[in-house]
Amino acid sequence: MKSHSRQTGMSIPGMLAIAIMVGFFVMCIIRMAPPYFEYLSVRDIIEQVVMEHDPETQSIGQIRRRIDNLFNTNQIYELHHKDVEVFRKDGKTFIDASYEVRIPVMGRIDAVLKFDDLMYVAGNPTPLTGLSAKPKKK
Repeated sequence: MKSHSRQTGMSIPGMLAIAIMVGFFVMCIIRMAPPYFEYLSVRDIIEQVVMEHDPETQSIGQIRRRIDNLFNTNQIYELHHKDVEVFRKDGKTFIDASYEVRIPVMGRIDAVLKFDDLMYVAGNPTPLTGLSAKPKKK
């Protein structure tokens, strides 16, 4: 006599649950990709300005104008040139373009992309990390 073997596999509700999870993550990736690619452009722009800076001839205002022109040319919308801090300390010029972007995911849930590795010393293409070179506010 033959015994009937029961087939096992994924049920419709199981497949639906997995499809919803995959869809959620794909939606998050699609929403986070443009700000991330914009960050890559901002990083390239700031590195370019840092490498072009000549402390003998360029003032902080000229650096700000250069950043503004490059942001306009490259259509940077998440970070404004006014948000980039340019200051001098101990005879060195620092450029700090660190920022964060909030992306609404659904309802009251937001995703935050924090780009805090955009602090440079003029003339050095490697970013400063973990150092506090910002002037203290009084």
